[in-house]
Amino acid sequence: MVGQPGFFDLEDRLAGLSKTGDPLERLARVVDFEIFRSELDRALGRSERAAKGGRPPSDAVLMFKILVLQALYGMSDEQAEYQIQDRLTFMRFLGLGLGDKVPDYSTIWRFREALVAAGAIEALFARFDAELKDRGYFALGGQVIDASIVEAPKQRLSDPEKARIKAGATAREIWPDRPAKAAHKDTTARWTVKRGRRKPATRRDKPEATSERSAEALLIPMFGYKSHVNVDRRYRLIRRWTVSHAAAHDGARLPGLLDPDAFATPVWADTAYRSKVNEAAIRSAGRRSMVHFKKPKGQPMPEAHRRANRARSKVRSSVEHVFAEQKARMGLFIRTVGIARATIKIGLANLAYNMRRLIWLETASPAT
Repeated sequence: MVGQPGFFDLEDRLAGLSKTGDPLERLARVVDFEIFRSELDRALGRSERAAKGGRPPSDAVLMFKILVLQALYGMSDEQAEYQIQDRLTFMRFLGLGLGDKVPDYSTIWRFREALVAAGAIEALFARFDAELKDRGYFALGGQVIDASIVEAPKQRLSDPEKARIKAGATAREIWPDRPAKAAHKDTTARWTVKRGRRKPATRRDKPEATSERSAEALLIPMFGYKSHVNVDRRYRLIRRWTVSHAAAHDGARLPGLLDPDAFATPVWADTAYRSKVNEAAIRSAGRRSMVHFKKPKGQPMPEAHRRANRARSKVRSSVEHVFAEQKARMGLFIRTVGIARATIKIGLANLAYNMRRLIWLETASPAT
């Protein structure tokens, strides 16, 4: 019969996990989560609540670390509750012992809703960005701006319901007598078409080089939101970001994404951002445009512009690694309803990405 595990058995197990390389232990070592406490308390009104008495709430930093875990591993609230109870590494990261109570899924949901109501994610992100700069990780090498669609559960709607959503009606206005249904219908997400290319299949016995022109065009319908980011070229850290519905035009977000604290002047972006308004915004910000040139309508692309675009693509493509990290490794997907909740979901993913990136930067070559 297997005996009860003792204290030293648990210590040995944790030591073994550390030896094999616990990524959360590295995260806790690199990031001091106490720097977020003042912003969390301000957003949650904790000081005022403490003065009034009553049942003490769960520790704000502990709950925030749970949200970071969810962002890192793409977990729902129910999955987070289970995984915290199941995994020793999660418990150690949160500072919980085997006998401590784990916040349940509804507590996690209420905490995140409180941050949504307070609009706190921007301040939390800014606090960590200030920490990065304190460590010497300034926005160097120029700015790379891009956007990526973040999918959400597809809505099943009738044509009249779709028409009312396009007209700007809220869920409560569309389904006034069905509040439960209205609460689960996302009227701020939108459909869009993602454009791409796929190279045609070639026979092995007759391999042929395929160019971008010969690639097959793809049109992929997608539903959800769009994550717009500004990444610095040197450290590949997200410096500024915003969220819109998926059908929003990328170029319209460029002026608000320009980072005034960036040291170098170049701004890279693809052809979706090329417009007179954006070129003027870049100049007025004291920056130099490295935005891709558009092909003239009905005319061939000038060779000089083609060469310039090819060179700029080598720099601009670095931002694609950010989106790949968030979607492939972190499982970024919108499970919530409404753009306010989508904003905190994407904002937490951006914050968690920067934390994971900081670990790599500190390991590879710390800033001096």
